[in-house]
Amino acid sequence: MDTVIVQLPDETESRPGAIQQKPRLLHMGPGETRDFGRGAPGGALPIVLPDPGVSRHAGRIEAAGDFWRLSNFSATSTYVVENLEGAGEYVKVAPGRLGAPVPFEFSRVVLPALDSTASFKVFAPQHAYAQDGAGPDHGERTVSPFSLDPTSKYFLVLAALCEPRLRTASGVALPGAGEIVERLRPLESCRDLTRSAVNYHIDYLTSVKLRLRSGNEDETRVGAKREDLVTLALRFDLVREEHLALLPQRLLGYAH
Repeated sequence: MDTVIVQLPDETESRPGAIQQKPRLLHMGPGETRDFGRGAPGGALPIVLPDPGVSRHAGRIEAAGDFWRLSNFSATSTYVVENLEGAGEYVKVAPGRLGAPVPFEFSRVVLPALDSTASFKVFAPQHAYAQDGAGPDHGERTVSPFSLDPTSKYFLVLAALCEPRLRTASGVALPGAGEIVERLRPLESCRDLTRSAVNYHIDYLTSVKLRLRSGNEDETRVGAKREDLVTLALRFDLVREEHLALLPQRLLGYAH
């Protein structure tokens, strides 16, 4: 089971006019490690940060259960791990620090570089929560098949997506990315939410959190992914009526 997913740096960012590709993902299971840095000639690393200001062998990440660890191999540079779901929250990993635990589900590892900074994202989607019967005398713990964090931004997107079906008949149309942006924008945590960010969260929910495998391979069908996502979320009560309280208060005349 994958417990950590690394989104590799976007190679198209340094090539003006290049067509944006889907994110390249590196999947890791418990105990697996991957090194990052500029790399040496003939010795490429799994996570390449090509900036000349980044050490050739800058550090290592290790998947460890429902979190991950970061080792900083630099003798001079401090690395920063940002919580992408927080309000500016971050942790610093000092030069030479080994195995620093990172508890964030959505993280960006940032290294000082000549071109401002170099970075890559790390996701730890398999967060564990206490369940009935958990304890040392009950054998191996049960892993929830759907590990969702109701305090996260992706859950707000999912709740907004499911809202019309929870409030009205099952056949009502689902909101698009722009409608979700407008629905969530009154929340302080969503003031800078964009359409592309909403689509990013939907992709994350579909491929990582709920591991949805659609039987319809025709990706041109508008709304297919959103439809399948809402169907699964409501079928298993992953989003319920009480979760609608997380959304902004509806204004009079709101369509849904």
